Amino acid sequence: MRVVKVGSALLVLMAAVSGAWAQKSETEKGIDKYREMIADGNPAELWEAEGEELWKKKDGPNKASFETCNLGQGPGVVKGAYVTLPRYFSDAGRVMDLETRLAYCMQTIQGISEPKVTSYNQGDHKKIVALATYVAAASKGMPLNLPQEHPEEKRMYELGKRAFFYRAGPYDFSCATCHSAENTRIRLQALPNLTTNKPAGEAYTSWPAYRVSNSQLWPMQQRLNDCFRQQRFPEPKFGSEVTLALSTYMGVNGKGVASLAPTIKR
Repeated sequence: MRVVKVGSALLVLMAAVSGAWAQKSETEKGIDKYREMIADGNPAELWEAEGEELWKKKDGPNKASFETCNLGQGPGVVKGAYVTLPRYFSDAGRVMDLETRLAYCMQTIQGISEPKVTSYNQGDHKKIVALATYVAAASKGMPLNLPQEHPEEKRMYELGKRAFFYRAGPYDFSCATCHSAENTRIRLQALPNLTTNKPAGEAYTSWPAYRVSNSQLWPMQQRLNDCFRQQRFPEPKFGSEVTLALSTYMGVNGKGVASLAPTIKR
């Protein structure tokens, strides 16, 4: 009799869990519907248009445009650049993501000796956000294909992997705490498993993204900085190795996934 009761209780528990997952599935459908509704007329298009103007505008002490800026596909080539970054650049002697490469071109081509890029959506960084949106949009639908031939590119991937799993801070969190398992969420927000191909690729190519909640357009580095904030870590400096390394880790893991950027988020 006791075995029967335990078996019945287990069946009830399994049914309850199954119902809970079904409810989550309906929640996900609702969130997807919401995203579908707000995606029509993404305000990121305004940043994209501004970025195109800035790309062609002659600015800075040198009165030069970004049209000779090499993002890895050749001087002035925008299409296909976003889906191959971060990558190693021999002229700079380091691995760069899209934002740091744009800042480098701002310095070396336009002659702006110290671009003001420390405050997001202010000063020169506001321009970089618009330029990054323009460049990212030119690769929409193209597959991620970050190079891993150069020793520095390989080192950056391994550093990103270590940073992803590194636990520290007052709550002993790591990136992996939230992003290394299937079917997890925080409140209504699904948490993608960034150790697997499709979720990593979709998460990486979701930025730049327009945030409806604060009416701002966020590039990847700002999104990573917010993750560090939530882990109660100090905010990384613009272009820090750890943000480039984490971007490389996600981008390489997402190889072959079609780019979504620029997107719109709640």
